[in-house]
Amino acid sequence: MKTPVLEYRLFFFISSCLLLQMVAAQAPAQCLSHQKMLLLQFRSSLVFDSTASTKLARWNHSTDNCCVWAGVECDTSGHVISLILDNEGIFTNGIHSSSALFSLQYLETLNLASNDFNSTPIPVQIYNLTNLTYLNLSNAWFEGLIPNGISRLTRLVTLDLSTNPSWDFNLEIPNLNQFFENSTQLGHLYLDGVDLSSTVVLPKFLANFSNLKTLSLSFCNLQGSFPREIFLIHGLQELNLKHNYDLSGGFPSFPENGSLRMISVADTQFSGSLPASISNLSNLSRIDLSNCSFSGSIPSTMAQLTSLTYVDFSYNHFTGSVPNFQSSKHPKISKTRMQSSQELILITLSFNLQV
Repeated sequence: MKTPVLEYRLFFFISSCLLLQMVAAQAPAQCLSHQKMLLLQFRSSLVFDSTASTKLARWNHSTDNCCVWAGVECDTSGHVISLILDNEGIFTNGIHSSSALFSLQYLETLNLASNDFNSTPIPVQIYNLTNLTYLNLSNAWFEGLIPNGISRLTRLVTLDLSTNPSWDFNLEIPNLNQFFENSTQLGHLYLDGVDLSSTVVLPKFLANFSNLKTLSLSFCNLQGSFPREIFLIHGLQELNLKHNYDLSGGFPSFPENGSLRMISVADTQFSGSLPASISNLSNLSRIDLSNCSFSGSIPSTMAQLTSLTYVDFSYNHFTGSVPNFQSSKHPKISKTRMQSSQELILITLSFNLQV
């Protein structure tokens, strides 16, 4: 039988251990010296506007512990695992193949978006960072062929290489099959503005990416017929194909409890009718089919989509009546245009269901 003194000592010992664990968990990791050296070498290789920088300009000024530098995160062992340097006013002539960046082998997150790398190619050495789960190089003024090898980043969940289509430079993926070989862990893929014109038909294997939640391919010069199987990816929430003027396709029969929340095929050659099964997309909030070639009636079942906040069906060839959207969360219809024909009523709709 334990005495009260022993019980108190045991309680005190356990409480002290728990307290020490909590303090250790809250304390910032102490960066390893070679990790700090790599960060400073990478910084010295960049040209950036110190008045625009909120992170790089402050490195090494307040503390020697690189794990608490702005934009840097470390694991408990002091290895750099995250580097967030978007909008840092970088205007440098690319990233050299021998850059210290590629020696940060523990990196899981890398964000260099919205900087200016002076229309240089994306360095192929980026694929040496095999622990990456998040890579964002969007609007960073990279140009030219995107090197194959993304499949080496087997842990990658989010990839954003999107560019502004109005800029006078472009990125191009010459072979989509090779580029995405074995990249089945991808959950969020943004290639807006990337030239995919060399891809004659978008490969059906994308439908095998069972983790895919976001697929954004606007302004990609896509051609051919879009695989209907991609609409049926279980878990896919956002699909953006707008402004692919030579891309054709149509909607499949949607399964029950479909996950899609946003669909945009505006300014494409999509055609056919809207299936009544669109009502199975119970979470659908935005749908844009403007400037396509859809025809037939608008299914009355669309009135069951209570989460709709934005609908644009303008410049199609729909016939018949407009469903009653009174059950939707924001049923304000700002503009409806109807034109008479000899035998039927053609309806071009532009709904803007605003909060």
